This record gives sequence, structure tokens and C-alpha cells, in this order.
Amino acid sequence: IMQQKPGITEFNGEILDLVNKIKKRYPEGRQKSALLPVLHIAQAENNGWLSSEIMDYVASLLEIQPIEVYEVATFYSMFNLQPVGNCVIEVCQTGPCWLNGSEEILAHFEKRLGIKAGETTPDGRFTLKTVECLAACGNAPVIQVGTEYHENLNIAKADELLEKWTAENKISHTNPYL
Repeated sequence: IMQQKPGITEFNGEILDLVNKIKKRYPEGRQKSALLPVLHIAQAENNGWLSSEIMDYVASLLEIQPIEVYEVATFYSMFNLQPVGNCVIEVCQTGPCWLNGSEEILAHFEKRLGIKAGETTPDGRFTLKTVECLAACGNAPVIQVGTEYHENLNIAKADELLEKWTAENKISHTNPYL
């Protein structure tokens, strides 16, 4: 069973300063506009996922209702609502990727990692997800790990990436704003 890392319930001073800087980009009364970047920060600071406590905290910082945060966090596949592994592999499953072999890539990752899509390896190193359109259809099949895209994927490239990520103990959920 994956060991869950302790999460946060509030930001430290440096991160709070960053959030306030982002909030200042938007006019008074439009703090909700900062929600996406603040959720990205919250997820990175909370070991790659958004707990209900951290989403409530984000709502209080932006002076919006918690339901407004939940609506956004549940809509976008880039937000994780349960603990994830250090390396989150997102496999595109839309038409162009599927036609070019993403189903085989997904099956290969499932076999190699010993998990199904939506699961995390018992050691907490990898989470495998399927996502809708990563907007790189011309280079299908595509996967995303953190902010990195890997395009024109095949089984050999998938194996190379998995070996690399295993060797470096890849952590894909780092704060994109630091």
C-alpha cells in the first residue's frame, strides 16, 4: 500500500507571497481569476494532489466559495483529487492518439508498472492516468509528465522514458511558479 505523504493545510510565507503577487494581477473583486494558477501551486505544494482542506484554504485566500474551487478542480484532468505517485504519467486517449497507438502505449505502461489507469504503484513512484486531448494531435500518440510532453511515442520510447524516470526517481509535480 502506498505510503501517503503528509499534506499541507496552508502555504508558507514564500508561497503565500507568490499567491498574493498572482492575485494582484487581477482587479479588485476578480480574485477568482487567479484560481487556476493558485490551484497549480496548491497541488505542487501538497505532494501533487488537492485535498478538500487545501481547496477550502484556496477558497479563503481568493475570497470565493469552496464550491467554486471544487467545480474547477473536478472539471480539469490536470488536478488530482487523491494522492498520486511522484511521477504522474498522463496518456492521451482522444481520437488521433488512439488511432496512432495510445491504447497500446497505455497497455504497455500498465503491464510494466503492474497497475491500471487511475492507479498508483505500491511504492508510490508512478501514477498512470488517461486524459483527454493534450493538444498535440499532429505528433500522436502523446503523453505528458509534469510539464513535459513526449510525442510520437512508441513502445521503445516508452520503455526508455520509464527507465529514465525510474533511475532519476522522477518527481513530476513541482511548483511551476518557482
